[in-house]
Amino acid sequence: MKKRRILLSMALVVMALLVVSTSVFAAADVVEDAVNDYFANLPSDNAMIGQEAFVEQVKAGEDLFVLDIRQPDVYNEGHIKGAVNIPWGPEAIPAALDMLPADKTIYVYCYTAQTANQTVALLNFAGFEAKSVKFGWDLGITRVDGYEEAVETEANELAGTTDYEIKADIKTAIEDYYAGLADVSDTMYKNYKISEDMLKMAIDSDADMMVVSIRQSGAFAEGHIEGAVNIPWGAGMEQYFGQLPQDQKLVVYCYTGQTAGQAVAGLRMLGYDAVSLNGGMGTPANEPHGWSNKGYEVVK
Repeated sequence: MKKRRILLSMALVVMALLVVSTSVFAAADVVEDAVNDYFANLPSDNAMIGQEAFVEQVKAGEDLFVLDIRQPDVYNEGHIKGAVNIPWGPEAIPAALDMLPADKTIYVYCYTAQTANQTVALLNFAGFEAKSVKFGWDLGITRVDGYEEAVETEANELAGTTDYEIKADIKTAIEDYYAGLADVSDTMYKNYKISEDMLKMAIDSDADMMVVSIRQSGAFAEGHIEGAVNIPWGAGMEQYFGQLPQDQKLVVYCYTGQTAGQAVAGLRMLGYDAVSLNGGMGTPANEPHGWSNKGYEVVK
């Protein structure tokens, strides 16, 4: 009888473990499906709106839902009319998820559009339609002629909870994503980014990392960071994520750091230790940021 009880207890433990394992894999599948579906069906505008078009819509009085994820001090100095401030960081955005509208496009801007693109990707994984404002406040909005007409200093608040419910597993994964910002806040990977100078030092010291260029193959052939592999940005790029190592740091770069922000959000949600390169490869539009704008070597 005692032996039967032991065997029964062991069977119950095994069954419990199977249930837990199944639920964990199911949760992982929900997140994985959301991420892969987004990259399989990337919108033609790359989930972005040009800064000029955005400012013109604001000036025309269009009913837009706008998130300013810069810090409160700069938001209070001036922001887009009607914009709500939900600062980038471990807590504010996760706490606001239940108050975001699912029936309107959510326009997001930060300083240079890099953390905004991380946010935009996460919101799209959650089922919202979100777009970032190209080049953010510093390099985009404030360089548009007459942008001042679209700016105010009066603070705006979220209306309250909405009827839209994010899938629980995706919501938890997004909350974990933002909570992880606290772990890297005092490191070279703050905000899930790495500076151009720090990457150069890491490469020179043979750090255990892989550099991933998501620029188009033609641009990659013309010049890239030494040792980089190429997964061109575009619909279907998720098919190549599985070829990336999960035991190495991944440094992702694009042209200016914007689409790389979206790629990093997706890779991190899939379990990769990914960060983006500040400023990307660099273009005249985002000087002085970016690898080539800093004068670092580009190889063919």
